[in-house]
Amino acid sequence: MRNQYAKDAWKPVETTELLKNLILYGLLPLWGISGLIDWMCHRATHIETTSGLQESLIHSLMGIQLGIPIILGLFFYVNVSVLLICFAAVVMHEFVAHWDVHYSAPKREISIWEVHVHNYMATIPLFLFMLLVVINWEMFQNLISFNWAGNMAFQRIDVPHGGSNYIKTYLIFMAITCVVPYLEENIRCLRVYLQQKNSEAM
Repeated sequence: MRNQYAKDAWKPVETTELLKNLILYGLLPLWGISGLIDWMCHRATHIETTSGLQESLIHSLMGIQLGIPIILGLFFYVNVSVLLICFAAVVMHEFVAHWDVHYSAPKREISIWEVHVHNYMATIPLFLFMLLVVINWEMFQNLISFNWAGNMAFQRIDVPHGGSNYIKTYLIFMAITCVVPYLEENIRCLRVYLQQKNSEAM
């Protein structure tokens, strides 16, 4: 009886399911944690009085760039349209990340902690896209062979990946680690920007 229970507990799991779990419970939360640490680094270097509102808005832009494909991947079947959007988002995120550092580096200190966390924030989106391709290999073949007919319309999946409880928990988690902190950063930088403008006007 005990041996049978042990066999059931360790029965093989499909590779696709393992990869999905890696995304849901590994990489997606890690990206949120990385974003929170990055926000802490911005706050520690007084972003509101150094690189200011422009850099803060760049951070929000990068969050939106990756938030869109994450939502698509969680709620919709992966087809050619979704893969194209995800690829474009990863490429544009990389360009904006370079623009961010190019703009902010002369204006404020970028600590070793921030450099380190940037490594995660730059590579996790790429890893997510690569895993998405592996999981949806046939659709990726349709993409690169231009077999796009019938593979472009957005279709909601019946149950979001991870289930409804996961979605609620993940959205709350991301609100706590990313949405609220970066909104606070936007408001803080905007307040200082307006104060500076008022001082110049006087």
